[in-house]
Amino acid sequence: MIGCLRSSHSGYDGRGAATMRQFLRLLTLFGAPAIALLWLLPSVSAAERTHQPRARQACPLQEPQQFLIRSSFVKHGVMDEAAHERALRYRAERYGNVAGFGLERFNKNRAYANAVMLRFFGLPLEIHKKVAPALRCVERYIHRTCSGPEERYTPRAVGGLRQNNTYRGGEVSNHLFGIAVDIDPNRNPCCGCVSPWSSHPACRNVKATAFQRTALPRCWINGFERFGFYWLGRDPELQDTMHFEFLGDPERLAP
Repeated sequence: MIGCLRSSHSGYDGRGAATMRQFLRLLTLFGAPAIALLWLLPSVSAAERTHQPRARQACPLQEPQQFLIRSSFVKHGVMDEAAHERALRYRAERYGNVAGFGLERFNKNRAYANAVMLRFFGLPLEIHKKVAPALRCVERYIHRTCSGPEERYTPRAVGGLRQNNTYRGGEVSNHLFGIAVDIDPNRNPCCGCVSPWSSHPACRNVKATAFQRTALPRCWINGFERFGFYWLGRDPELQDTMHFEFLGDPERLAP
């Protein structure tokens, strides 16, 4: 048996040699029958270990998932129906369905049934309970980090979950799932939206960037984006600077 194993590994490297030494030690200690049984037991491959569920964390750093970002399924005002359906299914499966879009086939529970009320910078905000931990992480980060003279900002109005859709052309707002937050619409315009948002004075300069049009400090935007939120000010068509939506993985968040 040993001879067969040795000949079958005639070209093995240092790792193979270490494996052989370990095998010989086990053979000495336990005998051939026990070792044969161990040899037949299934092993866990590296690929299988890689795909084990990640442990939940209090404030995991994560990026928005690309396929959930609006510009991945809406380009130049034209919607990719299949890509949009994929994004809707993901949201419905994880957060619950919203009425009027046939999403009950993915999840029988309503998204608004999982809403919680919390305070964000002292203001009441209704949000999906799965996203609440990420929002608390954002607030702690901003309090800790955004303390410079040009980084201070005091929100006056915030909005979260709602039950009326605000998009046209078949799009479904992430506010309906309770995973989006608006901050001060009067100070942070959506220049690609319908009036009155697009009539904001900051939208008149067509050469201005979204960062130049918003009153939000860059530090605040960075704070949201660290924890899985996508700033819709980056959307090339909407430039919705008031709007943040959680597009990370909610299963990574500790409740």
